[in-house]
Amino acid sequence: MKKIFALLSIIGLSAMAMAQDYTLVWNEDFTDATLDRQVWNVEVNADGGGNNELQYYCEDGVSLGVEPTTGKKCLILTAKKQSAGGRDCTSGRVNTKGKMYYTYGKIEARIKFPQTANGLWPAFWQMGNNFDQVGWPRCGETDLIELGHQNAFGNGTQDRYFNGAMHVGSAWNKVWSEANSVTWDYSVEDTFHIITMIWTPTSIDMYMDKDAHPENSAYFHADLEPNDDADYNRQLVFGKPNFLIANVAVGGNFPGIFAVNQITALNDGPQSMYIDWIRIYQRGDQNQSFQCPTASDPIEPERTQGIEEIKNEELKITNKIIRDGQLLILRGGHEYTVDGRLVR
Repeated sequence: MKKIFALLSIIGLSAMAMAQDYTLVWNEDFTDATLDRQVWNVEVNADGGGNNELQYYCEDGVSLGVEPTTGKKCLILTAKKQSAGGRDCTSGRVNTKGKMYYTYGKIEARIKFPQTANGLWPAFWQMGNNFDQVGWPRCGETDLIELGHQNAFGNGTQDRYFNGAMHVGSAWNKVWSEANSVTWDYSVEDTFHIITMIWTPTSIDMYMDKDAHPENSAYFHADLEPNDDADYNRQLVFGKPNFLIANVAVGGNFPGIFAVNQITALNDGPQSMYIDWIRIYQRGDQNQSFQCPTASDPIEPERTQGIEEIKNEELKITNKIIRDGQLLILRGGHEYTVDGRLVR
């Protein structure tokens, strides 16, 4: 299945479109031969992320490949001990800044995290797409999930301890932050887990494995409240387009480790974070927006099999109807346009 992009600007929708259900507007499943650079930026730097991190982010830290246990095709971000870029370890970090960005919605990702103990800091997060214009923290930062905090060291909870967070402010030393750390009931480093964030104009909520455990409550909640100070106005700052970031940092302020020989997580070799897929859903009753360079209609990923059959095996198509003056193709219990778009 190939990834599908949508180019949407959903503002001021009519009452008929004010549905409460979320609709898929973007799906990235990393099954192509190479990473799509129209959407993804691969970061190359040794600036420490502003957190005294130890890694050199490089092209070699980012790859597409197979997760060995499940055989899933994934985006792979790999940390390893090796000298490059003036550092003693390398890793991978990608973002969609200026290429794919969105306001509000349900953001989900299926991720297998690396073993963090001790010293790795994997994260999946977002920042305001105006980062280049206003910088951090004015752009706002939302951390959907971070693992590897020093608080988990020594008590055997590194594989179950994680957090969600938000940051905004006028300068690096004038930051409002809200974070919540949890010690989960089970390991989140053993296999794939689905991270979900529900972002609306009034609140942000984050969930772990809501698909398998509907009873799971939010591990992070924040109300987006207005404020007279524009730099701290959560409703304003977190009501603008954001881009995605995924990375595996090595050491730094979060793990509290500042020497590569203390990064025990890499003692047995490289460690990788595997991202199976990322999906963004939106609904029509919010002042939302979505932008991505490659346009097509939003299609549920599980239904793309029928679409590819239509495109690639046209001679097998026998059932056609005319509905509202449009030629439609019947296949697998669904109706498609002649160019493969799902109608119903």
